[in-house]
Amino acid sequence: MKTRVIQDDSEPATDAVNRQAPVVGMCETEIAAAPDVVWEVLTAIEHWSSWNPDVKSTSMRGRLAEGSEFRWKAGPGTITSTIRQLRPPRLISWTGKAFGIDAMHVYALEARDGKTFVRTEESYDGLVARLFSGQLRKTLDSALENGLRHLKAEAERVTADPTAQRRS
Repeated sequence: MKTRVIQDDSEPATDAVNRQAPVVGMCETEIAAAPDVVWEVLTAIEHWSSWNPDVKSTSMRGRLAEGSEFRWKAGPGTITSTIRQLRPPRLISWTGKAFGIDAMHVYALEARDGKTFVRTEESYDGLVARLFSGQLRKTLDSALENGLRHLKAEAERVTADPTAQRRS
């Protein structure tokens, strides 16, 4: 897995994150699973807590669609997010607010030789992000890397045993 902080002169993967925000991070990995499998795991938001120990709970209002909202608890707080872009099975992005931080998050999936290359980016803006940008960059980099590691493990688990039930 590769993690780096994106600088202003970096080429954007999509226009979903705020490249002018004080905190911007990116992580990418290759997953030994088809894009449809990775997409299914990633977009089954109500199941995140079953495979990602950093997510304590989730709730989704309605079906997955641009404009739909979901709430999730990660760390000390609950985050309310809104789906902004949805292009199955290639891209999902959402915005969210918590603790005075305006976040923008994007996952981009690309098929590569029977596997899936996943790139995730996130930006934090707002007063809290400006005041604590150094610490928040470290926190964000760690969260992105951990999230991809857990996504990879679950998608590869599902691929290895297609008859296995999703963890609940």
